[in-house]
Amino acid sequence: MRSQRIPPCIRRKGKAAAALGFLLSSLALAAVAAALPSGCSGVGRSELILATTTSVQDSGLLEGLVSMFERGHPYSVKVVAVGSGAALEMARKGEADVLLVHSPEGEMELMRQGYGIERAAVMHNHFIVVGPPADPAGIRGASDAIDAFRRIAAGSHSFVSRGDGSGTHIKEMSVWSAAGISPSGSWYAESGKGMGDTLRVASEMEAYTLTDLGTWLSVREGLGLELIVRGGGALLNEYSVIVVNPDRWPAVNAEGARAFASFVTDSEARDLIRTFGADRFGEPLFVPGAYEKKGQHSYVLSAVR
Repeated sequence: MRSQRIPPCIRRKGKAAAALGFLLSSLALAAVAAALPSGCSGVGRSELILATTTSVQDSGLLEGLVSMFERGHPYSVKVVAVGSGAALEMARKGEADVLLVHSPEGEMELMRQGYGIERAAVMHNHFIVVGPPADPAGIRGASDAIDAFRRIAAGSHSFVSRGDGSGTHIKEMSVWSAAGISPSGSWYAESGKGMGDTLRVASEMEAYTLTDLGTWLSVREGLGLELIVRGGGALLNEYSVIVVNPDRWPAVNAEGARAFASFVTDSEARDLIRTFGADRFGEPLFVPGAYEKKGQHSYVLSAVR
């Protein structure tokens, strides 16, 4: 039998959580869910909890997507912007209905564990390495991110990591691993913050950091940093939408989650993603769909399995 948890919709009601606490301690979750009002079973609930990464929020895209979705659907979206790791953990605890995240290995593990029932590609861009304009590590012209990281570590040049288990942090650690380096020491710091705040910390410290292109373009103004290393398959940054499994957590608003997943992968949202930021930054912050390389510079859309 699965562990008994207070469904998210009960936790939102505060007093209701206390009133039903004793009941939940003695009855199985499934039985309790069956006895709850329809608004607390996930069926017919108008609130939709979206757990997502800070990079989507910091870029400004999320606000546009949510507004467009709410205009065409009978749901009110509550956004919880955290690192992808924290968002995936929310799904495991039944604290979110739908996820918009960028941690492919973590996402696939979540699906294997049965906490997600549907997963689809939404968009992609690339991670980049930014740093002080003087580039003391000499990474400008590096062959790739692995080469850049080796140069940074070799000279003990300041580097700021998010250090928060987010998709960006996981990508960063994979690059260090590929470089054969376990970063540590006074030159390596962890902010424990979201992407926008981490960029500001790196600017103050005159340090290097890894960031997604979308957040960089949207917050770079006023920062003492420059984009130095960009592109390459090792820096691919893919975002997916996941519907949380209502069989695990009966309070999950699966109907709303499926509606959101369908929306962000359909033509209206793709059109917004395809052009978002282009007028302001000279290029879009994201590209809709999954990344599949065909030759050197040709890509097509494909579903995420």
